[in-house]
Amino acid sequence: MVRLPLTPAEVERGERLGALLRQARGCRSMLDVALASRISPETLRKIESGRVATPAFPTIAAIADTLGLSLDAVWTEINRAERTVDDQPAPSAARHASLAS
Repeated sequence: MVRLPLTPAEVERGERLGALLRQARGCRSMLDVALASRISPETLRKIESGRVATPAFPTIAAIADTLGLSLDAVWTEINRAERTVDDQPAPSAARHASLAS
């Protein structure tokens, strides 16, 4: 199976996910969180560093549960930057007409 390269947006989303998990982990050790989540410490390290930008859903669900994060909050945070661009209101037709004149 050939794995397609990640898009820049996927890489950025992975970096935001890693930062969110590191922040939520706080002073807890990576080993403690990984073991409580039933994943390897290496997997958690790769996710937190952004090296695994698209981890499996069950993995993220387990980590979020261990850290007391809701999946809604995780989803909102990792998609935050994409929405700020996509949610901008489109200029009205009248505004386009005034720009053309």
